[in-house]
Amino acid sequence: MADGYHHGNLRAAVLERAARVIAEKGPYGFSLRSLAADLGVSHTAPRHHFGGREGVLNALATEGFTELAERLRVNREARGGFLEAGVVYVGFATDFPAHFTVMFEPSLLDQDDAELNAARTAAFGELRSGVESLAEEGREVADAPAAVVAGWSIVHGLATLALTGNLDGSGVRELFGDADLPTITRRGAGLLFGPSGPPPDNEAE
Repeated sequence: MADGYHHGNLRAAVLERAARVIAEKGPYGFSLRSLAADLGVSHTAPRHHFGGREGVLNALATEGFTELAERLRVNREARGGFLEAGVVYVGFATDFPAHFTVMFEPSLLDQDDAELNAARTAAFGELRSGVESLAEEGREVADAPAAVVAGWSIVHGLATLALTGNLDGSGVRELFGDADLPTITRRGAGLLFGPSGPPPDNEAE
């Protein structure tokens, strides 16, 4: 290929570059033309894969929801529990800040995109299933939908505060001393649901 990329590699390279730019400048900080220039390819090359700028954002959001669903699935199968699902959620946000930003900004996306909707449905299916783990741990959940919303609100808010620098800028993080973000998440979300995960061996017997 004249541009130096094989067919599949260019798509991945565009998404990787777009994620870097979004992490630095926000979701409005790039165009397909600028991405092509950064990668040293013709300005029309990315259009073959994405059609337009919205196509890049849809693909990033789809990647993000797919990765989030996989991480939540692994936690569920390891019996990590609802609280640890929240830790996984915050960890995903800090590992993939650009994806996280795009995933939750509907105005950037084509809401009729089938792949995006399938990935989003899978991720939220895993998130909702976390409430079931509370019952498995012997905890009564009087209002499961409210538990999902409350838990999601806490960890999404915490992830957003961390990514925007407000957790540090407000001085709130100092209250936790040298605690890392997973520990802060467990302490904050734990006020709502308490410790999570499989019971200790001596309790399971």
